[in-house]
This record gives sequence, C-alpha cells and structure tokens, in this order.
Amino acid sequence: MDHTVRVLLLFVFNYLLAAVAETANEDYSALQGLMNGFLKKPDSWDGPDPCGGSWIGIKCNDSRITSITLPSMNLKGRLADDIGFLSELQDLDLSYNRGLTGPLPQKIGNLKKLSSLSLVGCNFTDPIPDTIGQLQQLVFLSLNSNSFSGRIPPSIGNLSNLSWLDLTDNQLEGPIPVSSGTTPGLDKLYKAQHFHLGMNKLSGQIPPQLFNSELTLIHVLLDQNQLSGNIPPTLGLVLDLEVVRFDGNSLSGSVPQSLKNLTNVQQLVLSNNKLSGPLPDLGEMKRLNYLDMSNNSFESSEFPRWFSYLENLVTLMMENTNLEGQIPDSLFNLASLQIVKLNDNKINGTLVVNGTTRGNQLRLVNLQRNSIEKFVPQDGLQNVTIILLDNHICRETGMASKPYCSTSSPAQPPSSISDIPQPSNCPEKCNEPDQIPSPKCICAYPYQGTLKSRVLLNFPDQYFAKLENGLMFSFRTYHLPVDSVSFSNPTENLFPGPLNLGLKVFPSGQEGFNHTGLSNIASLLSNLSYEFEPPELFGPLDFVAEDYGHYEENSKGRDSLSTAVIIGVAVCGSLLLVLALLAGVYAFRQKKRAERAIERTDPFRSWDTNERNSAIPQLKGARHFSFQELQKYTKNFSQDNEIGYGGYGKVYGGTLPNGQLIAIKRAQNVSLQRGLEFKAEIELLSRVHHKNLVSLVGFCFEPDEQMLVYEYVPNGTLKDSLSGKSGIRLDWTRRLKVALGAARGLAYLHELADPPIIHRDIKSNNILLDERLNAKVSDFGLSKPWADCEKDHMTTQVKGTLGYLDPEYYTSEHLTKKSDVYSFGVLMLELITARKPIERGQYIVKIVRKEIDKTKELYGLHGLVDPAIGLSLTLPSFEKFVDLTMNCLEESSTNRPTMTDVVREIESMLLQAGPNLTPESASTSVSFEDVSKGSHHPYSNESFDSSAVNSSTTIKGKC
Repeated sequence: MDHTVRVLLLFVFNYLLAAVAETANEDYSALQGLMNGFLKKPDSWDGPDPCGGSWIGIKCNDSRITSITLPSMNLKGRLADDIGFLSELQDLDLSYNRGLTGPLPQKIGNLKKLSSLSLVGCNFTDPIPDTIGQLQQLVFLSLNSNSFSGRIPPSIGNLSNLSWLDLTDNQLEGPIPVSSGTTPGLDKLYKAQHFHLGMNKLSGQIPPQLFNSELTLIHVLLDQNQLSGNIPPTLGLVLDLEVVRFDGNSLSGSVPQSLKNLTNVQQLVLSNNKLSGPLPDLGEMKRLNYLDMSNNSFESSEFPRWFSYLENLVTLMMENTNLEGQIPDSLFNLASLQIVKLNDNKINGTLVVNGTTRGNQLRLVNLQRNSIEKFVPQDGLQNVTIILLDNHICRETGMASKPYCSTSSPAQPPSSISDIPQPSNCPEKCNEPDQIPSPKCICAYPYQGTLKSRVLLNFPDQYFAKLENGLMFSFRTYHLPVDSVSFSNPTENLFPGPLNLGLKVFPSGQEGFNHTGLSNIASLLSNLSYEFEPPELFGPLDFVAEDYGHYEENSKGRDSLSTAVIIGVAVCGSLLLVLALLAGVYAFRQKKRAERAIERTDPFRSWDTNERNSAIPQLKGARHFSFQELQKYTKNFSQDNEIGYGGYGKVYGGTLPNGQLIAIKRAQNVSLQRGLEFKAEIELLSRVHHKNLVSLVGFCFEPDEQMLVYEYVPNGTLKDSLSGKSGIRLDWTRRLKVALGAARGLAYLHELADPPIIHRDIKSNNILLDERLNAKVSDFGLSKPWADCEKDHMTTQVKGTLGYLDPEYYTSEHLTKKSDVYSFGVLMLELITARKPIERGQYIVKIVRKEIDKTKELYGLHGLVDPAIGLSLTLPSFEKFVDLTMNCLEESSTNRPTMTDVVREIESMLLQAGPNLTPESASTSVSFEDVSKGSHHPYSNESFDSSAVNSSTTIKGKC
C-alpha cells in the first residue's frame, strides 16, 4: 500500500476514535500509562472511551474518571506514576491482586479528591510514600496485607477526615508517629475510629501522646509487633473504645488502673507480654465479653472475684498469670460464659462447675497444671470439656481414668460450627471440575476466600444466620449477581489471632461470574463495615480472596483487534465513505458543543416550564441566583461566613440587598447523584409552604456549581441544642413544643402536600430552631413524592440515617409514611434523653425498651432522662409522651400512629401543661434573656388548637 495513503488512513481513524470519545484527554492518557505499568491489563480495557461504560471498573462524571475499582482481576505489574494525573479520582480499589508489586507511587499524593484508597491483599513493597498525607479528603485508607516496609509516615496525621486506618500485616517498623511541634502524628486523627496496626515490626514505646480525650477511636489493634515499655495511662481517656489488642509484644510494667474507665470495651487482649505488678481490678468494665491477659508475670494474687461481675463475659483467658486460691462458684453462673482457660496457675481447693442454671452455654474449662484437690461436677455438663490433668485430684489412686484427668482431652474446645450441613438433596459432586453445589443445590463456580474477624470471638451457631443475612442484604442493596453464600471450616488460631471462616459466594442465574460482577462483589468484600445488631459480634471483618478463573464471559478475545487489522479493514473501505463519516462526526460534535454552550448560559433549558410535564421541576416562587450574586452576598464564600457543613457540602451565611438573612448550601462535589438530590429539593421546597418547614428562597445552578438558598434559621439544629453545643437549654415544655412543631411539619408533608411527600431523613440534625425556638423541618434531598395513593407503600432503595431507619423499611425496602413516623419516634427519644440514636455501640431504642417500668415514677427512666430538662421539676405528661414515643417505634408499621394522630396527642399534652407558657418554662440562649423579661413573651401568642396544622398556606392533597 502507498505509504502516504497508509498514514492518511491511520490519521483519519485516530481522529474518529478521538472524536467519539467522551473521556477527557488527560484521564485517557493517564489510563494508557497505567496499562503500560501492568503486565496484564484488565479485560475490556480497550477502545477510545473509558467513560463509555465498556471499561470494567471505571466510573466517570462529566467525562472525568472518578472511580477505579478492579479487585480480584488477576492484575500483575506496577502502579505507574500516571495514577497521579487522575485529578478527579475519588475511589481507588485494587484489592486482591497479588501480582501488583513494587512501590506505591509518590504521585498518589496528587489525588486531592480521593476519599477511599483500598489496596488490600496485594504485594506492594517499599515505604509508604509521605505524599499520602496530602490526601485531605481521604476517609478510608486500607493498605493491609501487603509488604510495605519502613516507618509509618507521620504525614498520615494530616488526614483530618480519616475514619479508617488499616496498615495490618505488613513489614512496617520503627516507632508509632505522634505530633511534635510542626510535625504531624496519629494523635491528630480526631475523626479516626479505627487504628489497625497489628502484625508489623513496630518498636519502641506506645507514646502516651497517642491517646487523648478528643479521639473517637473504637478499635486500637497493635497486636503482634515489637512494642516495649508501659501501657500508657492515657489509654483510659479514650472512652469510646470497644476493642483493645496489645497482645504479642514486649510490654512491661503494671497495667494502669485507668483502664477501668473504659466501660465500653468489649474485648481486651493483653496476652503474651511481660506485664508485671498486681492484677488490675476491671470489674467496672461490664460490657467485656472477651478478656485475655495470659502469659504475663503478674504478682501472685487470690483468684479475683471481680471476674464474676462481668455479666457479658463469653471467654476468659488467664493462662500462666500466677493466680492462686479457689475459683468462686459464682464464676460459672455467668449467663454467657463459654470458654475458661486458667491453666498453668496455682489455683487450688474445690472446683464446682454448675451447668444447669446456665442453660448449658459452657463449652470448655481448662485448668491443666494447677493444684485443684477436689472436683464437684453438677448437672448439665454433658457437652462441656473439663481438663484437670496435672492437678492434685488427678494424681490420686483411681482418678487417672476419669475423663477430666485423661491425656486424650482436647487442647482446644470442640467447635460447635465445624460442620455446616448442606441440604440432603444436594449432589456430593458436580459434573464439571471445580464446580461446587450451592446451598440451593445448584452447581456453579463460586468466588472463594477467607473471612477473618480482627477481634477474638467465639462464633455460636446462631450468629451465622445474622452474618449470612447481612452479606446477602448488602449484595441485594448494590444489585450484585449473587444467589447465595455458604461458610466452612471455622478455625481459631492457637496464637491469638482472628477467627477464620471459609466463604463461598455463588452466582445468580449463571455458572460463573463475569468480570464486572466479580469486580463489584470483590470491591464490596474489601470494604466490609457492617452494622449488625449487636455490632460487636462481627466487626471489623477482612476478606482474603482466592484467584478466580471461571469467568462466564471471558473477554480476552477483544484484545486481539490490532492496529494492523484496523488498517486492513480500512483499506477495503472507501476513502470517500471515511471522509463522509468524518464530516458527519464533525457536524455532530459541533451540534453537541452548541447545545452545551446553550446549557451553560441557560440552566433552565432542560427544565421545561410546561406544568403538564410532571418529570421536570415545577418552580413556584424560587428565585434563580447567579454565582456572582451569591459570591457577593457571602463575601466571596469567606471562612468567616461558614455556619455549618454536612455530607452535601458547606453552608454559608449571607445577606440579600433587602437585608434578609439567608443560608446557602453549596455542593462540595457536583455529580449526577447530587444533581438528582438538588433537583428533588428544589421541586419540593418550591411547592410546599408551612411555618414548620424551612423556606426555599432560591438556588444557583451553573457548571460545577449547585447551591440552595434558604431562609436563615438563627438557632441552629436541634442536635446542637440537645448536646449543649449551641448554648440553648430546652426545658420539658419547650421540648414538647419542638416535638409539636416538627410533627406539624411532617403531618403537612404527609397529608396536605400534593402529591404527599415522605421525608426519609428525619433526625435531630434536620430540625432547625428559629429565633423563637419554633421547629422547622429541613433537608429534603432524600424525600420521595408519592403520587399513587391507591398503594400502601412504594418499593425503593433504602436511604436514610442509621439509628433512625425504620427496620421494616430496611428489611423489606417498602417505604411508607409510617417510616417517617418511626424516625420521628427516635427523635422523640432524643428529646427525652439527649443521647444519639446509636451511642457507643448501643441502640437507644433497645435501651429504653429494656428500662421502662410503668409501675415507677417517670416509668423508671430517671437515669436516662437528660438532666438539662430539670428532674427536680414536674414533667407534665411525661409518661404520655413516652407512651406515644414507643407507639411510634412499633416494629410493625400498621401499629404506629399517623403524624396527624401524633400532632393531636402532643397538642393535648401541651394543653395539660397550660395553654400559655410562662417565662420560666422558656429557658433559651443568652440572646433571648431580655425578651423573656418583657411583658410580651415570644411564645405566648401560639395556640395549641387542632387546626394549627392548617395555619399556613397549603396545597389541597389528592390522598
């Protein structure tokens, strides 16, 4: 072929490829660089347009790549520096690719918008780059199970938004970094809940500065390192802690008494160290379920009676700790106790193990190599392994034949879950090699691996259903092609380590997974963070995947289309046809560019104002602001004008030229999902008008900018008032009025809006208080209009806030008005207790249900009522308010009242408290003191008649 023609054709086809691509040039070039670093590129990474939907693991927004998720894709090679050019990247997950090796590029620090970095189970080496501290938006950092070496970068302390830090199972060494002057450290990670630093080579002392009262940590895992020195007493300042693991180090000195302050700790593991001094009294740690202080050099002491105070104790491990004396009978009366290992001590006297009163929960009592002289077995011990070998009792004549004196006694407890049966009709083997019968007896190629619990737990049979349901719920929530899961081979490591559980995930509707399905499943499993009830049963969980080679759709053949083939095909075509195509594409691109230009100048172009089209926003009274206008009203969005922030973005205060105060909610990340929520909130707020709903003043909709402009509500959120942050004190009567205002706003949405609206995110953070402390419902980003009045529910993806979610909606995905009623019930509990819905692992609804005693004053809830209410004063209608609250929290939605019923009930309660409030009952912030002293009280004009819900402009409802 003539060389000139060949060059021309290549130019034409390259232009065509670039013309139809939607991916930004810089991102496309960066992906090309990544592929050059991979010895084996991902299947389907071919073609000109990564954002076109055909490239596995790539997600985009406005032609920019925002997510790369490629776990378990058998990738090999290195991560190239080109990753740093993906400036819009928010999520990067390359987990379970053991072939990925070499250092993590320094340019990883250029990903300023990265919020999640997951590289679990790869083979990265060299030190973690210090530039990782530049990722200011990072929330999730998981580098566990690699071969990283060197020191932990102190710059990680700059990650002020970090919640999850996992560096477990690497080769990291040196001290734990803490701040010093201008140098950052891990002690500055105030939002972090997880420090997972175990199974490394960290050395030196645990710095006392690492722990302080501002930290929100719930897990501190420093196990199996080379740490020395004392356990710092400052550990006792981190009151939210639930799991502490310092085992497998060289820690010395006494255990600090401050540990008894950690009353939320559920697992405490200090075994295999060099601790000395007296054994600490931990009897106040009532939530402990796993205690292991084995193999330390404590001073000889009488057997502690405080063990018997640990009412939730499941496992007690005190091997080789110099315990003396007789074990009190009360220890074996603990209702949850399963495993007791007290071997290699100096325990003597008579052993009495009572199984009958305990419901036979006990599985193992190991007292080998002690000095017990007599054993009095009780009823109900048939399934309990008792080991008394090398005690005085077993040296007596004729005792060697006793089961508890036998050398054949198992050193480990028999696992009650070692054999998980399959249905009886399942085939033993499948016809195809490597296929396995699923729990539904369908032969398939499952995705397999090991599920590991980071904490030391005994896994009773009944927890498997919870774990299975939790996994399947997550798979269904993300619409993943999973039919079922199965577990096998649970094992507990001899040296303290996680409980390992084989996991098989079976495909739905096919014999194997395709690349996309497997990638999505692996991505979910690499970021396990379940909120089971109770959460301490499981988390955190790690998944270690095996290679998968049975893809349903193998796309290797797609890579065979080479440039030579393209040229060959081109030669057979007509040059005129090519040029015609080029002209057509050019015209198409010009048209698209013109449309985009129009859209930039006219944000309403895609929002037709034809009111017959219900799919587009019906804007009634909402004003369109330009970016320049809002920039002016907020002093260029200055820091001084910031008045709040949330998941959506920051909120700024401003003043309109007419003097009206406004609050501007500015989206931090403009995306399709944000755009949908933005559109929904504009539509709803421009159509609903009620004194107990926040009013929409206007909005700004421009390229890369989405802002909502509300009326300014001066006294902040109800959450801030209840926590004391705002300085406003709400007495009991004021709380009743707040509840009434919020209920009226919800009742309006449910009954008088057209169509009715379900809010879906009722919580104390979305209830604002105006200058007179009237409640206003806000934040309609998740709200759902309900046009079909003939149905009792709508099926929709579950959204909302944990702790407030209706459990019926959560499990069935059936959304009803009663879902808002349940959330409102949780809000009422907040008004009573000022506690968060889920606080320190405990659900307030369960706590109150357990504590209620209707035979006592205030239903026996004195210890839960917020002291700021004033318990020394009369609380009128308190019991009625509690009754109404619990009715709203009924498990079945059909048993809950409507919001109109709730309004009537609270109105009745306030009438009993008196139709006019006195100044003494309206304690507010300092700014209201002068008003309350005057003759006209700011709340005295508000009535409590049943028509109050209709007191504002309403829209006639259809339903």
